[in-house]
This record gives sequence, structure tokens and C-alpha cells, in this order.
Amino acid sequence: MKKLLISGFVLGMLAFTHPAQAQIQFSINIGDQPSWGPTGYDHVEYYYIPDIQAYYYVPSHEFVYLNRGHWSFSHELPPRYHDFDLYHCHKVVMNEPQPYLHYDEHRRDYDHFRGTPPGQEFIRDNHDDRYKWHYHDQHEADEEWRHRPEGDRHWGEDHH
Repeated sequence: MKKLLISGFVLGMLAFTHPAQAQIQFSINIGDQPSWGPTGYDHVEYYYIPDIQAYYYVPSHEFVYLNRGHWSFSHELPPRYHDFDLYHCHKVVMNEPQPYLHYDEHRRDYDHFRGTPPGQEFIRDNHDDRYKWHYHDQHEADEEWRHRPEGDRHWGEDHH
């Protein structure tokens, strides 16, 4: 009985001496991704948008961009890009905290995508059921309305 208690004590001590391994868990956030985001990602924290050298933070639906040497956060595109079409640019998915702190590296690695057709399917254009309830804000609705042909600009009607 004494050996059994000592063995149990030793095993218990060994269990406490092994360092715990950190686990990174991502939840699915397809519903939070904007309709102009590329398909194929169950979880996205940030998009880097090389054409405007800015980021988009999916959880809070904010653009992150340099403004006079400081990082600014806004629900709207930077003023100098207010007419920029998010459906006609390449996006790089980044699942790391505060990727804008590595902006110089990202600009060097991804700016070759500037001015090139995206070559990505957008959530808006995908008919997979998992994208049915994606995030759709007023800016996106305005953009879609702005790009409709003049005679087809009717609110509240579903044109397929």
C-alpha cells in the first residue's frame, strides 16, 4: 500500500512538472467576413489590401491605415480612397495579432499584387450556403448600388 501511495504521488508530481502547451483556437467567423472578402477561409482576423496599403480588421469591421505616421482605425475607407472598389483588388488573409506592426514586411512581400486583377472569388459571388449570412454593411450596399446599371438601381428588389 505504501508503494502504491508513493507511485501515485510521483506520477502526480510528474503531471505538474510538464509545461502546459498553449493551444491556439480560432472560431469560425464566416458571418463576420465582408462580402468583398475572398472565399475559402473559415476564419479571418485581418486582410491586407496591397492596392491601398491598408488592413481590414474583420471582428470590428474597421480599416487600419497609416495617417500622418500613425495607425488609424475607421469603419470607412481612408478619405483618399473613398471611391476605391474593394471588389477589384487582391486581399491577403492574415491571422496574426496586429499585423500592421509588420507593415514594411507585408508591403515588401505583397505589393506585387498592386494593380493586378484579384483572381479571387468573393463571398458575394459564391453560392455556398456557409456564406449565406455574411457581413453586409451600408458601405457595401452603397457600392453595390453604385455599380448597378443606371436603369437597374432599385432598392428592395432582388435581381438575380
